[in-house]
Amino acid sequence: MMLPPASMRFDFLHPSGEAALVGPDSLSWRIFKNPVTLFIGGVGAVILELAEPAVRSGVWDHSSFRQDAVTRLRRTGAAAMMTVYGPAGAAREMIARVVRMHDKVSGTTPDGQPYHANDERLLDWVQATASYGFIEAYSRFARPLSDAERSTAFAEGAPAAQLYGAVGAPLSTAEWEALFARTLPRLERSSIVFDFLSIMNEAPLLPRPMRWLQRMLVKAAIDIVPAVLRERLGIAQMTPSAPERAAARMMARIADRLPLREAPPAQASMRMGRDAAFLYR
Repeated sequence: MMLPPASMRFDFLHPSGEAALVGPDSLSWRIFKNPVTLFIGGVGAVILELAEPAVRSGVWDHSSFRQDAVTRLRRTGAAAMMTVYGPAGAAREMIARVVRMHDKVSGTTPDGQPYHANDERLLDWVQATASYGFIEAYSRFARPLSDAERSTAFAEGAPAAQLYGAVGAPLSTAEWEALFARTLPRLERSSIVFDFLSIMNEAPLLPRPMRWLQRMLVKAAIDIVPAVLRERLGIAQMTPSAPERAAARMMARIADRLPLREAPPAQASMRMGRDAAFLYR
């Protein structure tokens, strides 16, 4: 699990007993503990985001992905940990800061569409793609989830989604599928998707001798993108081979059983009076 930037480091052990936005017995706490599927799901979610032209312009023109992908990923990961495992007060403060930052993000797409990062339609899509990415990656590679469990996981994201302003974010798999169907006509191929994938393949997230493993997980992320969109984006041939898919599944399943005592999931469990290995049983 990547360490957060110094400015975002947080002691998830305290305040003792303070609840998170979603409880320790939730599916979300089990899904977000897995660093392998978080990486796969996060990359998959960004592919879905970049397919939408207004979101694409907002992300690509106002973020540090091109200049410093590693720091950007560390910040995004730290925000996800705080949203799920952080004490509710600290999580609300962090989300409020993000909302204020997004309020300054606006512009025009290359084809002349105005956009604003706090537009409810765009917020709903970003929240939906993040939920889909993490849930689908966990179900595909760590532990299969039933349709009811997937819907539960979507619904558990509602408190955070409301705070971000994504008041129409899907609360079930059926609502996600409906949103995807409504949004699909707007989703389009872009060279920026290929730029992003190239960055994710080459960013120094792992030592150079292990970069092949990183590329394999990026392929796994492409694999969770709905097939109709993979075709439209021109990435359908970039999915993993059967052996690569099996290797990613093995990595994810090992990570799902391996407690990291210094990581937010274990610390948050202890904050709530549970054993550090509570989520890994």
